[in-house]
Amino acid sequence: MGEIQALRGTRDILPDEVGYWQLVEARAREILDRSAYREIRTPIFEQTELFARGIGEATDVVGKEMYSFPDRKGRSITLRPENTAGVVRALIEQKLYASGGVQRLWYIGPMFRYERPQAGRQRQFHQLGLEAIGSADPRADAEAIAIATEILQGLGLVQLRLEINSVGNIEDRQGYRQALVEYLTPYKDELDPDSQDRLTRNPLRILDSKDKVRFVLT
Repeated sequence: MGEIQALRGTRDILPDEVGYWQLVEARAREILDRSAYREIRTPIFEQTELFARGIGEATDVVGKEMYSFPDRKGRSITLRPENTAGVVRALIEQKLYASGGVQRLWYIGPMFRYERPQAGRQRQFHQLGLEAIGSADPRADAEAIAIATEILQGLGLVQLRLEINSVGNIEDRQGYRQALVEYLTPYKDELDPDSQDRLTRNPLRILDSKDKVRFVLT
């Protein structure tokens, strides 16, 4: 038997590197605490159904990238690929909403996605995120952007550039979805199998496809 090595897509954080990680975490914690966000720590694994419902069964994350396995009782368990679903589950289960108002929560920790390891991407990666639950005010989004910017600037990063995109409101998405289906249907046979499946389940995800197609969207 050869030497046992770390699994592909994972890496050790060695003693000489740990100080950098601690610096980032300490700076982020200081800014988030000052911004009235409270830390929450959720389990690394959850019921698979939580992510299938929360992220969407037609997404690549759920369909291709999750580490899922049956436990000894036959229940499907998944290593968390992201943490929004887990935070919302905890908020509902633990009735954090009972105090009223907006729940400002943040988290940090390892996430897991089975994807091709490449520069800057790992199958076990560490993510810091925040959630402002209970507010429909667009200023909550602006607040999150401002906090992220302050953290990055606090770490000495310069020449930052913010790029904002939007998929619109519910009405916009429904109209665009219908137009996309009508346009793509005649080309269905030219789409890759995943996109053919998404055409009826989640058409907007077709735009995420990395496969080349022989037509041009106009």
